[in-house]
Amino acid sequence: MPSKRIETLCSLLFRADTFADIGCDHGYCAAYMLRRGLCRRAIVTDISAACLKKAEDLLRGYIESGTCIPLCTDGLRGVDRNTDLVLIAGMGGMEIAHILTDEGGFIPEHFVLQPMRDGAYLRRVLLARGARIERDFTFADGKFYDVITGSAAGGTPPYSAAELAFGRENLARRGEDFLRFLRAEIGKKEAVLARPLKEETRRKAEAEKEYLQGVLLGEIK
Repeated sequence: MPSKRIETLCSLLFRADTFADIGCDHGYCAAYMLRRGLCRRAIVTDISAACLKKAEDLLRGYIESGTCIPLCTDGLRGVDRNTDLVLIAGMGGMEIAHILTDEGGFIPEHFVLQPMRDGAYLRRVLLARGARIERDFTFADGKFYDVITGSAAGGTPPYSAAELAFGRENLARRGEDFLRFLRAEIGKKEAVLARPLKEETRRKAEAEKEYLQGVLLGEIK
């Protein structure tokens, strides 16, 4: 059964001629697009043949009809650069950035990216490549996730340091999941500070807690 995380990602997808799910796992997002007639063709990829088979089993009918193409490949290698919409989810931000910029990689015409960590690094890479970031927010499903949507062209006004760290939409809209994330992070710092620490470590933890509190209060943007 698809999780809330998968449902959230699917809600951000839209009609496209060709859709690609990179590192597709079970293939739920491609199934969502195909079953609703939101794409003419879907491409599902994974570097692992065993993982790709899970998607192939789910999408067997579409594969047999030629409307879904499975690729056992590394990242975007072998994926048509003219693919309209690309989803890359469930990987680290550095890994996603590597997929986009490595040999065979490209910034898709439209993208939905869901880094598990290192979101700031991914944002920097997208901005440096002239991509347009359209949505950039945190949501919760047992744990907290970032998602970044946008397009290859159009550029984005420069991000502040806090926007790079947390996402522009989070700081502007201050959604409840983002505020819960900040409170959880502050709680982690308080747990660290409750332990015996070297002075330098304590000063660093206190500064990090103060910074998070400033973001939570809307003082840091």
